[in-house]
Amino acid sequence: MSAPPTSRGEPVTHRQQLLDYLEQGCKPAADWRIGTEHEKFVFRQADKRPLPYEGADGIGAILGEFHRRFGYDPVYEGDNIIALTKGKANITLEPGGQFELSGAPLQTIHQTCAEVGEHLSQVRQIGKDLGFGMLGLGFNPLWRRSDIPWMPKGRYKIMRDYMPKRGSLGLDMMTRTCTVQVNLDFSSEADMVQKFRVSLALQPVATALFANSPFTEGRPNGFQSFRSHIWTDTDPDRTGDLPFVFEDGFGFERYLDYILDVPMYFVYRDGTYMDASGQSFRDFLDGRLPLLPGQVPLLTDFGDHLTTAFPEVRLKKYLEMRGADGGPWGRLCALPALWVGLLYDQTALDAAWDLVKDWTDEERAALRRDVPRLGLATPFRGGTVQDLARQTVAIAREGLRNRARTAGMGDDETHFIEPLAAIADSGVSLATEMLGKYEGTWAGDLTRLYDEYAY
Repeated sequence: MSAPPTSRGEPVTHRQQLLDYLEQGCKPAADWRIGTEHEKFVFRQADKRPLPYEGADGIGAILGEFHRRFGYDPVYEGDNIIALTKGKANITLEPGGQFELSGAPLQTIHQTCAEVGEHLSQVRQIGKDLGFGMLGLGFNPLWRRSDIPWMPKGRYKIMRDYMPKRGSLGLDMMTRTCTVQVNLDFSSEADMVQKFRVSLALQPVATALFANSPFTEGRPNGFQSFRSHIWTDTDPDRTGDLPFVFEDGFGFERYLDYILDVPMYFVYRDGTYMDASGQSFRDFLDGRLPLLPGQVPLLTDFGDHLTTAFPEVRLKKYLEMRGADGGPWGRLCALPALWVGLLYDQTALDAAWDLVKDWTDEERAALRRDVPRLGLATPFRGGTVQDLARQTVAIAREGLRNRARTAGMGDDETHFIEPLAAIADSGVSLATEMLGKYEGTWAGDLTRLYDEYAY
């Protein structure tokens, strides 16, 4: 989740302003950055249950401790702290209290991993005193949806009311899922297009490599990544693998057409989320929005609207990689390593494009459909996704080597991708590993998962 919106901005009087907004993301390679976001479930150590917002050990109190101990500035909605900012980093809340660090845009994965390490150290310090822990998995393995308190954010109330009208799993997406994603830059429209196509085609490979959500309410659910499956029945107007990205002529203009056709959720004015669910941003541009007749949007409204589309790869002023389950500590560094290796070195990017450029719409759709259930064992062109994963990781490793960004001991960034290389070589995802423990040493007791995999 991005930083909380504002209601300030330039009025939008013509379409070109929106294209200019997207094109402002173009920047020279020297200015490319890495922004990593990761969500965690917050649980009470004593009973492994979710925390409410209220109370001396609730989510609100945790945010207050981050403010008091570590210098984060609070962001309020009404009387409630609902986010924190520090420099260019934010801490935000997902609807079910999932705790997210949206990291600062950094130059190397070494810096990203240091940022993640500092944040998790702070989590442990406060958690020791308040009696909570945090767990990074794609789907909560124990909790029922009805067990989970909702956070006091107006945006989420609107989405909570609207989601069941469009799919059967949207409320599960909001309350019971966690992801890790990385946000990456592009130099030009052509560079954006190549990166968008490569990352969208290979997103199922990332899903398979990071799959770790095989449990629902204490039992196996038949999936490797139930989190990924949930997105297929959330809202067809704003999810999916966007086949038009691979059509001739794709660029900023075509993506703008797509985003303008995504129904709205809200308009944010003077600290209040106003319910515009199902209404048209195109009507808003023409001054015909039923909620605000005669008014046109601000550029900040367009920025907010971009965050309400949920495809596997999302374009804002950068590209967001959205296909991975959240995961343990090492995976939080491996996700940016995978995509930086693939997209930030031109030789690697060209090799990745060569790998995927002749895939058909039907093949890409089949991968999106089948990988959540079958993971690395998903059949593809006489082989499996495991074969694709080996090739993808090898390309990414070479891209990281070519980047040659070293840390204090002279190490480059390639070691961050090694957890994924081990998964690709063995075919054993974290989901497979945990299912084995469930049938073996855990003897069906998923509270053991919290003990072994919490940060």
